[in-house]
Amino acid sequence: MNSGDIQRRFLEILQMPVEAEWVEFKRNNDNPQEIGEYISALSNGAALHGKATGYLVWGVEDASHKAVGTKFRPKQAKRGNEHLENWLLRQLEPRIDFTIHELDHDGARIVLFAIQAANSAPVRFADEEFIRVGSYKKKLKDFPEKERQLWRLLSGAAEDWSARIVKGASLRDLDKEALTFARTQYLQKHPGQAGQIGAWDDATFLNKAKLCVSGKVTAAALLLAGKAESAAMLSPAQARVTWVVRDDKQQERDYHHFDPPFLLVSDRLLQKIRNLTVRHLPSGTLFPKEVTQYDPWVVRETLHNCIAHQDYTMRGRINVVETLDTLLFTNLGSFIPGSVEAMIRSNAPPEVYRNPFLAQAMVNLNMIDTIGSGIKRMFERQWERNFPMPDYELEDRQRVGVRLTGQVLDENYTRLLLHRTDLELEDVIALDKVQKKHPIEEDVFKRLKQRKLIEGRRPRIFVSAMIAAAIGDKAAYIKNRAFDKQHYRGMVLAYLEKFGDATRADLEELLRNKVSDVLNERQKKDWIANLLQGMKRDGLIRTEGTTRWAKWRLCKTASEAGG
Repeated sequence: MNSGDIQRRFLEILQMPVEAEWVEFKRNNDNPQEIGEYISALSNGAALHGKATGYLVWGVEDASHKAVGTKFRPKQAKRGNEHLENWLLRQLEPRIDFTIHELDHDGARIVLFAIQAANSAPVRFADEEFIRVGSYKKKLKDFPEKERQLWRLLSGAAEDWSARIVKGASLRDLDKEALTFARTQYLQKHPGQAGQIGAWDDATFLNKAKLCVSGKVTAAALLLAGKAESAAMLSPAQARVTWVVRDDKQQERDYHHFDPPFLLVSDRLLQKIRNLTVRHLPSGTLFPKEVTQYDPWVVRETLHNCIAHQDYTMRGRINVVETLDTLLFTNLGSFIPGSVEAMIRSNAPPEVYRNPFLAQAMVNLNMIDTIGSGIKRMFERQWERNFPMPDYELEDRQRVGVRLTGQVLDENYTRLLLHRTDLELEDVIALDKVQKKHPIEEDVFKRLKQRKLIEGRRPRIFVSAMIAAAIGDKAAYIKNRAFDKQHYRGMVLAYLEKFGDATRADLEELLRNKVSDVLNERQKKDWIANLLQGMKRDGLIRTEGTTRWAKWRLCKTASEAGG
């Protein structure tokens, strides 16, 4: 925009009744981090509201929209030794343009950043995405509905990388074993076409399977059925799955790289993974239940989801890290649905896909379930095996991690699944978080508490007495719940009646191993301190001496106190 356009646009902004979600007014705030976060928020806000540009304006009073001027000089500002503009551009991903304009309005100096709207993915600054909610800047991840809406809008504008025709690629670049296997998988998915597929040549079959477009080879075709050497044609994207084995000290012990065809990678990966047989003994039977650490279907589904949803434009690889009892799968790109729980509750496919052409081809080749249902089935399969639920690790907004646990973590949880067939999947997922000592949301906590599935106080919660009794594990429950306060008071009174006095350390030694195992050591010390202070307030015990060398003595006998 030239200076005249900027002046006109500035006047239009001043006439706006309130700050919009693509416009922000400042006085003299020149904090680089804040500026970067606002650029992200305004770029995303502009895209969400169908605007080509967002605006960050200095020198205008927020409430009145009066031009008051600013001392901020962005073109001279620096972050360390780097010019502010360059530093901001370097922190933005994906890259967008913003232009800095300085103008005069009725003698007031104005600075205006014209910020390009997000056009392919939500814009993040320093690895975090922001959005305007009303007149406030917020993290986009805290507003999943807005995040999904933004992805839905951007997906229409963004090119589907997997659907692009690869220049110079031909059917000769495809792997014959992969094509044979693809036909077998296609028949399993489409048995009604068994009488026709034999007459199709490779070009026709690939068009029908949605791997090629009018006989032209797509990126999806090279990923799923290409020869290993054809991966170079996808550069700068990296078509590779890497398996790594680490010991208990996180030292790398073995690794292997898998290149295309990705259609054959899952079976080859399963041959590498140490999938041991484990045994657990359900309550009320002498016959152990034997299962493998990892369900092959769940492993395949997890890997295939990584392949389908990898952001190949980020030029990274898919990783599978194996430890003694876990598998961690990671792929690049944010988790578009926002929340695993919300996706399972909706029981419907997401509205937006990162690689829709690739995902549809993988459905046609029986690699993934009907788009969107595979994640729910993964949880259900683990439930059927009485194993821990998959853990989705979504803290890093540029990477999705899925961890499979190959061992029983808590026998109470396992026995619960065996005996309580009336539970809903949401309950099982929430109880799985409890057994892993992961936080649960307040409404989930209240629901489990109301149904008497858990006891304790947040964050120290455990399986309730009712469930423990039903599954024959009363001892573990008592160890977790321990006794009521009157029991411990009686122990203190009896000790002092016998020995006359005691130090704090003596009483902590008396009680520490009898207090609930739900508490950690610090919490046990605090609990004992509160117990003693309560007894002192009630006139049961008293202290003598200095704070450091104080001795606790009886005020009453144990019998008088009712102990």
